[in-house]
Amino acid sequence: MFTSVAIIGRPNVGKSSLFNKLTKSRDAIVSDFPGLTKDRNYGFLNLDDNKILIIDTGGIVNESDNLKEAISNQAWSAVEESSFIILMLDSSENLTKDDLDILHKLRKFNKDYVIVLNKVDKKTDSLIKNDLQKEGIHSAIEISAEHSKNLSSLKSCIKERATNIKKTIYDGKKVAVLGRPNAGKSTFINNLIDQDRLIVSEIAGTTIDSIQIPFEFDNEKFIFIDTAGIRKGYKYHHKVEYFSYVRTLHSIDQSDVVIFICDATEGLVDQDLKILNMIIDSGKPILFLFNKIDLLSKKDLSKIYTTKKMQSDFMSNIFVLEMSAIQKKGFKKIFNSTNKLIEKSKKKYTTSQLNKHLREFVELNSPPSVKGRQLKFKHVHFGGTFPTTLIVHANQDKKIPQNYKRYLINSFRDALELKSVQLRLLFRKADNPYKDKKNILSERQVKKRKRLIKHIKSSKK
Repeated sequence: MFTSVAIIGRPNVGKSSLFNKLTKSRDAIVSDFPGLTKDRNYGFLNLDDNKILIIDTGGIVNESDNLKEAISNQAWSAVEESSFIILMLDSSENLTKDDLDILHKLRKFNKDYVIVLNKVDKKTDSLIKNDLQKEGIHSAIEISAEHSKNLSSLKSCIKERATNIKKTIYDGKKVAVLGRPNAGKSTFINNLIDQDRLIVSEIAGTTIDSIQIPFEFDNEKFIFIDTAGIRKGYKYHHKVEYFSYVRTLHSIDQSDVVIFICDATEGLVDQDLKILNMIIDSGKPILFLFNKIDLLSKKDLSKIYTTKKMQSDFMSNIFVLEMSAIQKKGFKKIFNSTNKLIEKSKKKYTTSQLNKHLREFVELNSPPSVKGRQLKFKHVHFGGTFPTTLIVHANQDKKIPQNYKRYLINSFRDALELKSVQLRLLFRKADNPYKDKKNILSERQVKKRKRLIKHIKSSKK
């Protein structure tokens, strides 16, 4: 049964460029810098009414380096789970030893595959076609992924193989996993799904792209998005690191909830707070996890909670859980909390319910006067999700004191149980329903008014 297409090849032949073109996305980072793609990345190619799963892989090399070997193993795992393989070669160069090694190993898998020659727009004296003929390959699809040249021929080739497509479309709750480099994000996801799906290394920054992983837990579908660790000074380092940050922002925007992982052995640092602020600005709910608690004693762990950063009002509005990703501790509690946060963040509130709470808050703490005018709140209604937005109508909108705004926000958060869910109050000046209406007197009222004026004048004489 045809299920997916894997794109493989040595580094820098254009696999990620082709992946982006086929899936009509920018889910894979593209650069002249070789070796960017490290983990498998998934996306969908739409052909007529069918969705075909496309898998982008890292460059395969024959080197003893542990990280490069892990990247190659990930690519071959993608070959195993796919029914059709695209072996991508650089047509501007002759066939290399790495290309031949990949081709020979691919043939041992007994999988249906096609040779794709990329970068045909480059003028070179390459003899790659002659080299392929010596290997018994007499046909290949020539494309330029960067300039979308001849992609229709490749799509037609995929369509021919896809006569029996298994219509499996991954749909589920999207969970973005964020944190600083080496906090344990990839280890958490790998142990959660019981697969070596993501490369784990002590080298900080191994994950540089946002990788989506479909997963089921207790008959519920999830899509985990493993993101690059955001380090201090990302804007000023290599451009790849900055694009990783941009991809992380995009992942937050796509998600229903964000799991933030903090290294408990280092505690909460300023960079963690910056990332948390970024999530809060996006309006998405946050679940904060302390990882690596297996490396700390109970005394050391309790000290973390007594620090100024953890005692701040900022952290008091966020759910904090503990886990050990490597020992799989705390996973069930994480899932239960994740589900509750998603439900809360998507909940809509009735106007009557909100107005009842507003009246209670105003009675408990009367609003102050603003420039001699008593501040009056007319009504409140629901305005949207991500963040949960409430629109409050009052006789003032721009002159409401900040401390009273905070009082209302905290009161609504407690009453609606919105801890870890972002809440925003928008204040609008209530319109006077009679401001455009003139008080027109009847003929009888006009006569009465004249008599009254005449009477007042005569009494003054």
